[in-house]
Amino acid sequence: MKLMLTEPFKRLWAGQDAFDAVERLDGQVYRELEGRRTLRTEVDGRGYFVKIHRGIGWGEIFKNLLTAKLPVLGAGQELKAIERLTEVGVPTMTAVAFGERGNNPAAQHSFIVTEELAPTVSLEDFSIDWRTQPPEPRLKRALIAEVARMTGMMHAAGVNHRDCYICHFLLHTDKPVTADDFKLSVIDLHRAQSREKISRRWRDKDLAALYFSALDIGLTQRDKLRFLRSYFLVAKGTCNLRQILREEAELLAWLERKAAKLYDRKQRYGDAL
Repeated sequence: MKLMLTEPFKRLWAGQDAFDAVERLDGQVYRELEGRRTLRTEVDGRGYFVKIHRGIGWGEIFKNLLTAKLPVLGAGQELKAIERLTEVGVPTMTAVAFGERGNNPAAQHSFIVTEELAPTVSLEDFSIDWRTQPPEPRLKRALIAEVARMTGMMHAAGVNHRDCYICHFLLHTDKPVTADDFKLSVIDLHRAQSREKISRRWRDKDLAALYFSALDIGLTQRDKLRFLRSYFLVAKGTCNLRQILREEAELLAWLERKAAKLYDRKQRYGDAL
């Protein structure tokens, strides 16, 4: 069994079974599946997000593997990704409680509690009107460069997100947001994988998801090139666009095809995607 508790949960759950205590937390439920529950709760006047994993069963595990998907077995994946990103300086969530028990991966019981990041707005919501109401150019360029830098640092640290959409980048709004002063944090890492080095396949999947999620916000060709320059400055140590376009021509062509395919599915199936 693994257990990590910090305040206020260390005090509130003293002498209790933490796995029973976390199940008793209530609040706004965001997701309720057979093997996972996600909710927002308040403790001592502060907001927290809670993810409880109860095991998905061998049938679901084999189903995922047979369809070339990697199953999410527990909260440990998210904790490891948070720790890795924190080590390299990528702003993300702060875990205040974590527990894991059971050796059977199909029935493992685990949980993670993270501090709520507030006040914030997702980049998806912040940019939703950019096509008809373009933002201040310097701010747009700064946000693109920061998303690229954070994604590059995440990948350089061996972490691939697997849900790398702009809705999972939160813009902090506790002070006025300007091109020279803003903060982004990356969230929702429950599917993230952490390795010594990520493969090109997983890198490309994250980049395709990010590109797809930004298709409707009115980005120009120059904006896309700015992203590439900032991303590969971190990932490969070069910001030479000619070199990037030459060496990554296969990736860029695949990104266009993959993003177009995802966009077409979104138009046909909407949120069912």
